[in-house]
This record gives sequence, C-alpha cells and structure tokens, in this order.
Amino acid sequence: MTRPSPYRLTPNLFSISFGTAGLAQAWGLAAETVHTASWPSDALWILAALVWLVTLVTYARNIVAQGRLSTELGDPTLGPFTAVAVIVPMLLGVALAPHARTAGEVVYSIGLVLTVLLGGWLTGLWIRADIQLPQWHPGYFLPTVAGGLIAAGGSAALGWATLSRVMFGYGLICWFVLGSIMLVRLFTQPALPPPLLPTIAIEVAPPVVAGNAFFVINGGRLDFGAELLGGYAALMVLVQICMISTYRRAPFGPGYWAFAFSYAAAVTNGVWWLEVEHVHGQQGLTYLLLSLATLALAALAARTVLGLVRRTFLPRLPAPAAAPAP
Repeated sequence: MTRPSPYRLTPNLFSISFGTAGLAQAWGLAAETVHTASWPSDALWILAALVWLVTLVTYARNIVAQGRLSTELGDPTLGPFTAVAVIVPMLLGVALAPHARTAGEVVYSIGLVLTVLLGGWLTGLWIRADIQLPQWHPGYFLPTVAGGLIAAGGSAALGWATLSRVMFGYGLICWFVLGSIMLVRLFTQPALPPPLLPTIAIEVAPPVVAGNAFFVINGGRLDFGAELLGGYAALMVLVQICMISTYRRAPFGPGYWAFAFSYAAAVTNGVWWLEVEHVHGQQGLTYLLLSLATLALAALAARTVLGLVRRTFLPRLPAPAAAPAP
C-alpha cells in the first residue's frame, strides 16, 4: 500500500516553470535584438516544459489523494495560482511554433482556451464567494490580468492580430479593476501574512507584461501607449526596491517563486526598451540584465533544491489529532 504524502503540494509550485519560461523569453528576445546565442533560451524552454509536466503530474496526484479536487479553485489564498498551470502552456506553445508551427499553435490554443475559461470561472467564484478584503493578495492578478496580457503577446507573436488586441483589452481592463482593489487592500488593510509577502512582487508584472505584449503588437515601436506603460512600470520597479526589507520577513517556500516570472518579465521589458530607444551600449546592458536575471533564478533554484533536500521547502499537512485517552 502506498504511503500517503505528508506534504501539501500547492498550485504556486507552477510558478517555478512560469519563472523559468519568463527567463527563456528574455533570452529569446535578446537573441533577436543583440544576437545573443540561442541555446540559453532553448535550454530554458525545455527545462520549463519538463518542470511544468513534473509539477502537473505530482500536483494532480496530491490533490486527488488528499481529497482537495473540489475545493482547490475556491481556496481564497491559493486558488488564483491554479491559473498558472494553464498559462504556462501558452508560453510553451509560442516557443514551440517556430520549430513546429502546427504543434505550437495547438498547444497555445489549448492553453488560451483553458486560461479564458478558468479566468471566467474564478471571476464568477470571487463575485459569489464571501471573500473579505484582507484575504486578497496580488496573486489575484494571475488568472485574468496575467493570462490576458500573456495571451495578447502570444497571439501577436503567432500573427493573430485581432485576437491579440481582444486579449490585450481583456487583460488591461481586468488589471484596472483588480489593480484598484489590490492597492486599496495593500494601502488600508493589515499587512499580508509573511508567506504571502513575496506576492507583492506580482505588482510589477502587469505594466511590464502589458508593455512586452504592446511591443509585440505594434511591431516594436515606441509610441504613446508604450510610454504610458513604461512610466507605471518604472514606479513599480522602484516599489520593489523599497520592499526588500519587507521580503526578508517571508519564510522561504514556494511563495518565493512569485519573484521569478515578475522580475524576468521586467528584464524582458528592459531589453525591449534598450532596443526601441537604440541605447548606446545596448549589447553590454542587455547582457548585464540577462546575467542578473539568470543568476537570481539560479540562486532561487539552488535554495529550492536545498529546501527539498532538508524537507523544509514544501508545506506539511497538519499532524492528526491524538486520540483521547480512554
């Protein structure tokens, strides 16, 4: 008989493959703009796909074995992270398309449909559920804001212009609506619990992911829309610097991977800006950004492996209550 796992695998574990894919995107863009080697991007895409597959299989087995299949989406803390499981295939599909166009389009389309369906389901669930404002956290951006804006960039990359604009509107309006709620929560309510503090890193994602998508949609030109998104992105980057001392209070665990995709997307946005502004020393600055992002992800991965070896990374299930003495 198989011994049940003492750990609860949470959907924010998909942030590992999400962050790896984000770094692969940054390297891929650099290969186009300053002609860096293509192998780092290819290797990272393969790694992201493998990590996503392993996470999907182990996570699915865990929630079924622990009877959480019907309650996972409705969890007010971790439910929004389930969207990452279907967002990552969109990124993988776009990366696959240059090598196998039909296969890439199929993978992307499946991810897109599931992302939109799940985003709609979760939005309706949040409307119906009695979720109090202090329970909100920036992870609520993931299903519709991140999903929509990533779909916008992916559709544009595949040449689906109308769909890219539709999904850009989908993600942008959701960002305006949810972003206002999120800032009210962060400004006026008690601080997030320590394990959720890294989700504040997700605040930098909407403007930079929107900026990246916008550059793909408009053909890599600098215009008024890109400048507006760039201004807010600059503010959110400065906020992240201000938050360093706060992040140190968070215990290390799966939540730390919230930094990975958000910051990788910011690096990708930086690579775009170096390109569209024709900055002097573009190649050196691009390599600097990529080096910092790659070293940061490597450090995060190394710390994760160490935590797995020490059995401190994954949350454990509560110990069963002791039987009363006769």
